[in-house]
Amino acid sequence: MAELSYNHVVLGIVSMGIATGLILLGGRPSIRPTKFQALLEGYLRFVRNMLLENIGEKGLKYTPLIASLGLFIFFSNLMGMVPGLEAPTGNMNTNLAMALIVFLYYNFEGIRENGLIGYLKHFMGPVPWLAPFFFVVEVVSHLARPITLSLRLFANMKGGAILLLALVGVAIKNPFTMALSPVGLVFIIAIKFLAVFIQTYVFMILSVVYLAGAVAHEEH
Repeated sequence: MAELSYNHVVLGIVSMGIATGLILLGGRPSIRPTKFQALLEGYLRFVRNMLLENIGEKGLKYTPLIASLGLFIFFSNLMGMVPGLEAPTGNMNTNLAMALIVFLYYNFEGIRENGLIGYLKHFMGPVPWLAPFFFVVEVVSHLARPITLSLRLFANMKGGAILLLALVGVAIKNPFTMALSPVGLVFIIAIKFLAVFIQTYVFMILSVVYLAGAVAHEEH
């Protein structure tokens, strides 16, 4: 078990190194960007648009956080596509660490933007006499967010890896399915690639939504 956790830490560091290396390779912005620079700029525009649509102009300051999370999760997910490797996001500890960063940061930003009392009003609901009930429900809901955010990513990455291994195992042991296995294998790999993108986006958009709810002012 310790060795398995150690492998996830190492692969997580590799994912961070790949993401950091690609950003450094992008170099400085130029009037005529290369195709690689255009790809990076397109990703940043995507993140900025996500923040603008959910938070507004003041949300642009969260671009480094959301963009960094997206790159790390994407390359971590891709690790699971390499034979013999397992995605760091297929480990609950990795995902919980990211989810706790998001949880602590959006609560910090909520208090900083609205003050402690103003932020706690977000938990009270619209009906004054139901405020205690709403408060308890909201607190439980917020405390559950890191767990659900982690489990969603973990289940999809781990489940995809198990399914892929099961298909390969069946194809090797059963000669009858050997002819059909390439089609099934291509299908599963395509689904896994799709999951890599979707789960990256889901983690990013939920982080943005949590930030948007925290920094929203009471009158809104």
